[in-house]
Amino acid sequence: MKSEDAFEIGEFTPYLLNLAAEAQSDVFSKTYRDRYGMLRTEWRVLYHLGRYGELSAKEISDRARIHKTKVSRAVRALEEKRFLARVISPQDRRSERLSLRPPGREAFDYLSGAARDYEAALETRLGKRDAKTLRRLLEQLCVTPAAGRRDPSGS
Repeated sequence: MKSEDAFEIGEFTPYLLNLAAEAQSDVFSKTYRDRYGMLRTEWRVLYHLGRYGELSAKEISDRARIHKTKVSRAVRALEEKRFLARVISPQDRRSERLSLRPPGREAFDYLSGAARDYEAALETRLGKRDAKTLRRLLEQLCVTPAAGRRDPSGS
């Protein structure tokens, strides 16, 4: 095989996206980990409840694209921190409705502000135009390819 035909993982888009996501997430995770002892999934569950109000674990799983078992663990951890409350749904007694308690609302408000500050710093680092372009391109990549078409990313 010629060297110019060799596959380089460092030039593979899914690999680069993952590295970038992990690097950026690691920086912001210090905020919720140090202040609240939260893990990434807990922050994502807290965000969805703070932003959208009362939801079921399944609704959070679907919205956030997090596996239901991870959501379940995060819900349990947030409940132990007294950040959320569970109420059995009157419409479907097999389902629970989740909502933020006052300490969870305070954490959501603080972390939302910290996330806005993080985004502003990232925009300063990249420049407004490049940050907007990056966001637009990432949003395009978040859409699943059309049914019947092979996902060329291999992920």
